[in-house]
Amino acid sequence: MATPAQDPASDDAVVDDGSVGTVTTDVPARLDRLPWSGWHWMIVIGLGTVWILDGLEVTIVGNIAGRLSESGSGLPITASQITGLGAALYVTGACVGALFFGWLTDRFGRKKLFMVTLAVYLSATAMTSLSFAAWWFFTFRFLTGFGIGGEYAAINSAIDELIPSKYRGRVDLIINGSYWLGAVGGSLLSIVALNTGIFPKNVGWRLTFALGVVLGLVILLVRRHVPESPRWQFIHGHGDEATALVKDVERQVEAEKGAPLPRADREITIHQRKSIGFGTIARTVFLDYPRRATLGLSLFIGQAFLYNAITFGFGTILITFYGVGSGDTGYYFAVIAAGNLVGPLLLGRLFDTVGRRTMISSTYILSGLLLFGTAWLFGRGSLSATTLTACWCVTLFFASAGASSAYLTVSEIFPMETRAMAIAFFYAVGTAAGGITGPLVFSDLTSSGKTGDTVLAFCIGASLMVAGGIVAAFLAVNAEQRSLEDIATPLSAAQPAASTH
Repeated sequence: MATPAQDPASDDAVVDDGSVGTVTTDVPARLDRLPWSGWHWMIVIGLGTVWILDGLEVTIVGNIAGRLSESGSGLPITASQITGLGAALYVTGACVGALFFGWLTDRFGRKKLFMVTLAVYLSATAMTSLSFAAWWFFTFRFLTGFGIGGEYAAINSAIDELIPSKYRGRVDLIINGSYWLGAVGGSLLSIVALNTGIFPKNVGWRLTFALGVVLGLVILLVRRHVPESPRWQFIHGHGDEATALVKDVERQVEAEKGAPLPRADREITIHQRKSIGFGTIARTVFLDYPRRATLGLSLFIGQAFLYNAITFGFGTILITFYGVGSGDTGYYFAVIAAGNLVGPLLLGRLFDTVGRRTMISSTYILSGLLLFGTAWLFGRGSLSATTLTACWCVTLFFASAGASSAYLTVSEIFPMETRAMAIAFFYAVGTAAGGITGPLVFSDLTSSGKTGDTVLAFCIGASLMVAGGIVAAFLAVNAEQRSLEDIATPLSAAQPAASTH
């Protein structure tokens, strides 16, 4: 329940600092004590499946780069422009979108923004399929990234605030890891789309983008039923709506389970606000939580460089060094993507049981060491296209769980009012370092045809991944199975959460 607290501020209307009153609520405890139910599956499907679209997008572009650069594709562009400038613009758009929509998400709510960001993605992807010139393609790749970046901020904050603390780690990892289900689909789809016996050169690649629009529309229909975060509601002056929403969910869960729910035994007193200033958010993240800020940056930069060292140049490496046909690279990447998908599925539960610190540091360090080993074998000429793909697959099995935990980490270790903006900032800075610089650097290294250049690309990614793991070993927060309000007290809290017994 949410009740007015005995505090002078509760008698005020909206005041200069945006306060709208003070309430004592047990909404967070009621959400955390819910058993897993069909309602939670609706949240996962409505919000989490968008990462499948992101994986589909990035993989398709990587796989069709060779075809787009061929005569008759209908688009005058080179492969290096697609994997270099095009990839960098997509990631730049994602960084800008994360920051822009992240700020709006904390200000206006999760639901409004995760509807808007998906609409931006759908529109930009549809326009990409109509590309007739390089500038058009680049423009809408930027805007597609702009929508996807906004999704990262809005979706991760909503998921963490709606999923019970007992399951939060594994669910967040699996949802972020579902990107690779899209990657598998994108790889297989590109094989069909690039088959000129089925589609003409200037048609097949356009259909791959069109399919992304169709899938996005299906997700949009499900997402309409996903509610606003009750945690956001009670902090921003909508306590009655938060209480009513949680009561409705409890009724659904009790009906599904056939048993009454245990009583929530914790409450928190909140000074409600309509908005939180950007300056307050920045001071909180960097001055109040400097160790956690360092952790977030290290994790994002490490995973961004490792992934860019492999994924943005994988097709070029296979074609250049092993003579794999441009239409066949999708088979190899489907295997790599499957390894990425299985990692969070099998390891995700351990982040809630063994613990965050152990699992984050070990997945980062182990994947970095495995990539070092792959670089050594590649440099010696000991690998074939098949065995190189197998090495990548094993490396990314661990790296995928680690990379997903980066999003989990920054979405749960800062106060609720800063959550979406914190996700946006760390995603933007880390991805800009690895995702903008990475494609520009790695596309040159992996396309030069020199073994030493490719080995260097692998070693850069591996070094930063290991460094991120070492930082996590010292700074990671033991957040497993803990309430978000216990991990980081909300800025609006009049007092920390306390037991009602």
